Amino acid sequence: METVINDVRIIMKETYSKLVSFKRKENRESFNSELLKVLPQIYRYVSKRLNSAVANGKLNKGMFNPNDFTDQLFIEVYDNIDDIKTENELHIFLFKKVDELLEDSLVEEEFDHVFFDNIDTYSKPEWDAMEENYTQDGDGDFLLLEELDDKSVDKSNYSLNQVFITEEEKQLADKLDESLNKERIYRHIQLVLDKMNMPMRTVFELYANEGLTTEEIAEIRKATLSQVEELLTSARKLLKDSFEKRFLFQSN
Repeated sequence: METVINDVRIIMKETYSKLVSFKRKENRESFNSELLKVLPQIYRYVSKRLNSAVANGKLNKGMFNPNDFTDQLFIEVYDNIDDIKTENELHIFLFKKVDELLEDSLVEEEFDHVFFDNIDTYSKPEWDAMEENYTQDGDGDFLLLEELDDKSVDKSNYSLNQVFITEEEKQLADKLDESLNKERIYRHIQLVLDKMNMPMRTVFELYANEGLTTEEIAEIRKATLSQVEELLTSARKLLKDSFEKRFLFQSN
């Protein structure tokens, strides 16, 4: 995943300079073609947000397509490229704009207190049933489009190292690694993320999936650094607790 993120940063740098040049020449066609090179990452992010809404019953299938949001970026970037001074600013700008578009269209979900309050009581069959229902109800519907390459649709982006960060916690992660494959880790993390409220889930996804720093996320989300760090800490705790209760502290 780190290699993919680094590749995106390199492409972003090359694309930024070309976009500036094409805008000066008023070459809209070449501008849009160049911008298209960095949109798969944004498209994937939009897809995951929409899939979460579908899986939670907050959005009907077919109501939106990721293109409904990413297409607007061609206009936004062209109109604002003169004010975007670096490739890093461009990277943040893309997420900030698409985040605004998404939140204008998606209704804020209620935090699923019932799920987390009862996390100690779920049996293994109940966990497995929730995971199966989640997978059937919307996970991945938008991730198979031809515009995205193999790296962009890799669903194994999440890792236990993003959840278990202290030395003591890493020992627990090692135990989980012995029994869980990457796909199982992904499905569990996504299931639990979808029980969180939108700000908490979005902060974790931007940090873990998109490789953005907490400072960059604060700018994208128009939040303070302390707010972002608190949301990230809370998301990690909920994920860690869920792994422990489901896979470590529960008999088969």
